[in-house]
Amino acid sequence: MTDKKKQLQKHKRIATGLFLLMAIVYIIMVYAIRHSPASWMGYVKAFSEAAMVGALADWFAVTALFRHPMGMPIPHTNLIVNSKNKIGDNLGDFVTDNFLTADNIRPYVEKVDLANMISTWLNKPSNQAILESEITSLTKRILTDLNDDNIIHLMTAKAKEGIAAINIQGFMSKGLMYAIEKNEHNRLLDIILPKAQMYVEEHRQEIYDNVVEKKPILGLIGGKAVTNQLISGINTFLGDIERDPHHKIRKEITLRLEMLAVDIEASPIWKAKFDEIISQFITDKTIDTYMRDLWASTKESLLHQLEDKNSTLRSYISSSLSKIAIDLENNTENKAKINKWIQYTIYRVALKNTKEVGQLIRNTVESWDGQELSDKLELEVGKDLQYIRINGTLVGGLVGLLIYIITSLL
Repeated sequence: MTDKKKQLQKHKRIATGLFLLMAIVYIIMVYAIRHSPASWMGYVKAFSEAAMVGALADWFAVTALFRHPMGMPIPHTNLIVNSKNKIGDNLGDFVTDNFLTADNIRPYVEKVDLANMISTWLNKPSNQAILESEITSLTKRILTDLNDDNIIHLMTAKAKEGIAAINIQGFMSKGLMYAIEKNEHNRLLDIILPKAQMYVEEHRQEIYDNVVEKKPILGLIGGKAVTNQLISGINTFLGDIERDPHHKIRKEITLRLEMLAVDIEASPIWKAKFDEIISQFITDKTIDTYMRDLWASTKESLLHQLEDKNSTLRSYISSSLSKIAIDLENNTENKAKINKWIQYTIYRVALKNTKEVGQLIRNTVESWDGQELSDKLELEVGKDLQYIRINGTLVGGLVGLLIYIITSLL
């Protein structure tokens, strides 16, 4: 038996005992008045008689709250069980209308200084260690519980979207235009032209043989001299291009490259070519294989670093927590912003959900068993209600005594 139940039983016995005492006094007075009357006995009899009436009336009232008096289903008794749903409705409305209002909530919300509490707690090294451990454990649990196939599927899909979003034509076109703007094509010509001249000089005989093979008549009329003149002309021409940065051939090459850059960016033919090249090298299978390897190595690396207290990741988590603690401690502006945000959030959520709180109270009370609720309430307030019975006994007796005195005087 709990302490509350013991106290309730004790006070019930006191109230009932007082009623029985008044009943005994009344019986004694009735007997005494009949056999050896005295003037004072009428006063005692009136007091005890009225006290019994008061005690019975208050006993009935108190008992009617929690059950049927003496088990009789008298109307308007067993009130808590019969009115359980009304109690829930009224309690929900009472809390909502009297407590969860803007005027009542605002003073408490404005006193919230959660930023300072967080700062004080976080500045203790032991608490930082606890938080680091919790973050590490949570991250490990998340990584371990993740479905690898789902992650790989997501990464593969995002990789495909990224590849599809790349404008290869624009990239190649802009790259070529950038090279032209930086004069890279002329630098390339400056490298190629001397090599071309050297190649021509070193392959004179081969050139002569090719010319004679295609034009045999030249071999009969001095083809060697013609070939030498041709090679000299070619070398002179190549030399002119090399020495003159504004040579018309250079300008022609620049113009052709610029036209090619424009054509690459706009032509559907070039787009088809690039798409074909990409599809040959970057297939779905290739992407899937790469993403599987990437995720497996990444996951393994993260789990290993989370396990190792001296790893870079653990050091980063620890240093980040220390920086946050120091910044929060010293930065009053950030504290004010955090508190303002927290206060605003609490205030908004509280006002937004006042009806839900009232409904929660109603639903909770409705879900309770009526008799169980009645018993719980009796345990909480029953002891104080027994004082009503005691007071009713004494007050009733005094009122009865007063009436008897007034009647006697009149």
